[in-house]
Amino acid sequence: MRLQSIPQFSRGLRHLALAAGLALHPLAATAQTVTVPTSSNQPGVIRWWHGAIFVGGLSALMLLDEPTRRLTQDNRSETANDAAAGFRHFGQPEVYGTITLGLLGTGLISGNSNITRAGGRLAATLAMAGATSTLTKLTFGRPRPSQSFDADGYVPFSGQEAMPSGHTTMAFALATSLADDIHRTWASVGLYTVATGVAWSRINDNKHWLTDVAAGAVLGITSAKLVNGRWRIFNLRPPSFLVGPGQATVAWRFSF
Repeated sequence: MRLQSIPQFSRGLRHLALAAGLALHPLAATAQTVTVPTSSNQPGVIRWWHGAIFVGGLSALMLLDEPTRRLTQDNRSETANDAAAGFRHFGQPEVYGTITLGLLGTGLISGNSNITRAGGRLAATLAMAGATSTLTKLTFGRPRPSQSFDADGYVPFSGQEAMPSGHTTMAFALATSLADDIHRTWASVGLYTVATGVAWSRINDNKHWLTDVAAGAVLGITSAKLVNGRWRIFNLRPPSFLVGPGQATVAWRFSF
């Protein structure tokens, strides 16, 4: 079994740095002050047993990791590879970075606070998703299917980085954040379909196990829901963004 190198982990950190930097883009110095409000709906509270259900479900799904890999690789084709290459971009900086900067830039230049808020929420969502994904990869140290046929070959802090799928995490974070702001069925169906395509592409490319992409999807969705205030955990309230001339700040607070 071949271990991932430190440079590969550094690549994940670069993606994280890009996502975090979106909220501090220089365009912030040219526009109005905007504070992103908490969702007006009563947030759902994540309890300990929700986590237990997730862990239990993920553990059961691990039984399908190796069969799914064999099935996918045995039926892999050039057409599938081409489709996977197209979907994969949705989970990469050239897409989620461009969309986020586009929202922030459009909102700040036009003075439209709703667009600015959407961009701020998306930037915070991607930063949270990227940070959590990177730390989880480091902690679990799971080998990719291209490195080992053993789906259970976890070696914590080894540099192996299969769990969770970073592409899938960012794709679902992006899809959920945009879907919750757009509030249109067609948009939600389209965004989640593309995000699911990203998850499939990682399995097709033999980069991740089934449970890697499942964990990434849950992580991305949860990050977006926490940032936009629809879910809450450990009394952590949604972030507030203050964007004005010469400044851009993000504030998190706990309630007791």
